[in-house]
Amino acid sequence: MTRSVIESSQTRVLPLEFERAYPVVVRGDGVWVEAAGGTRYLDAMSGGSMAATLGHGRSDLVAAARAQAERLAYVHNERLTNPPQEQLAHELVEVAPEGFSRVRFVTSGSDANETAIQLARTYHVERGEPSRWQVISFAQAYHGPTMETLALTGRPGLQGPFGPYLPEHLHIPPSTSRSDPTGQAALEALDRALERAGPETVSAFFCEAISAAALPASSPARGFWEGLAERRERHGFLVCFDEVVTGVGRTGRWFAGEETACTPDIIATAKGLGAGYAAIGAVLCREPVYEAVVNGSRRFPLGHTWDGAPLSCAVGLAVLEALRSEKLIPHVEERGRRLRDELEGALAGVSIVQEVRGHGYLLGVSFADSRDGSFLPRELRVAGRVDQAAFERELITLSTQPTRDGYAGDQTLFAPPFTTTDDELAEMVSRFADAVHRVAQDVEPELDRSSSPTTTGAER
Repeated sequence: MTRSVIESSQTRVLPLEFERAYPVVVRGDGVWVEAAGGTRYLDAMSGGSMAATLGHGRSDLVAAARAQAERLAYVHNERLTNPPQEQLAHELVEVAPEGFSRVRFVTSGSDANETAIQLARTYHVERGEPSRWQVISFAQAYHGPTMETLALTGRPGLQGPFGPYLPEHLHIPPSTSRSDPTGQAALEALDRALERAGPETVSAFFCEAISAAALPASSPARGFWEGLAERRERHGFLVCFDEVVTGVGRTGRWFAGEETACTPDIIATAKGLGAGYAAIGAVLCREPVYEAVVNGSRRFPLGHTWDGAPLSCAVGLAVLEALRSEKLIPHVEERGRRLRDELEGALAGVSIVQEVRGHGYLLGVSFADSRDGSFLPRELRVAGRVDQAAFERELITLSTQPTRDGYAGDQTLFAPPFTTTDDELAEMVSRFADAVHRVAQDVEPELDRSSSPTTTGAER
């Protein structure tokens, strides 16, 4: 008999958190997942990590995987290629921003981000600028758990004990509507970072067009993107976008970078490409990046075993077909605007809710001290309590705790599958609002008993 809950002492799996009891989920259907004990949860996080963009139990995607597996499941791409890989690359270029011409397939989001950095470095070396290796990125970010991608964040809590292994990239404070509404402060910080590094040593500026886990649904003002594009032109570095979450429809566009005033040189994407049915990601580059390699060494050989495998690429093709035939991307754009308004309305009057942001089906709720708008005390664990309250109401959400550097406070992500019905969205909003109301009622007396409010979140 399958246990309904697994604790660290009951499993041979090395868990992420040893103090957490993990409910055992045995099946999924649409936007619902069912635990071994029979409890059904509404999945407002697309599988928990924003990957299951088309929901659970899609027979068309399963059929595509099975049909390809029966023909050819795997060949390595070093000396061989295969029709699904070739076709998927062609179709991704068709929906990418203008000027993108080549695709390298990988197996995960962190692989995609690592490959983007390697490609940017290769571009400069091939052009005779081997001194360019530094990467500048926003400090408040998450780009993956590998050594290189951990180095892209400025959050010590994420880097843990791995500091000795990480390259020393440069970071600038995030540009948010709260801290930098015009984007000018981030540009000034970027100028200081460029001066510190020496512009001739900088390979790339690496960021999300719209943030996901680290600053849910937040994006710098247009002025920042315009200034970034100007500095790229002046100093010669590349701009790389991490669209691991936002690519392939999540924000109501094929790629979120379309909304900025700075077309990137390289895009990394992953989650939505496999929709939770295959481990696949992709790195797309503009023609000048490709030309630097093809006119130089004519080699970009590094990769992983499953990169471009026919089975994964066949699933990717089926995902793109579903997005097109069901018109899901324009649906996410239009319905997402209303969903943000509905979520904001349901949370109206909750004292600790500071802001509700949204781009398509990527939404974020930030919480703050109602007395002065500063970040809530870390010890109150508001984000964690919101997740727990939502889970008790059989709703799956994901929240983030305040950061040590004061760049972000308690926040919750809301990222449902694109196929969620209006009734299911309404139920998600209702359960989430109920959870937040409950936590706020508990937190407000605790705030009154705490020390006087601070003037800025950065002082925490």
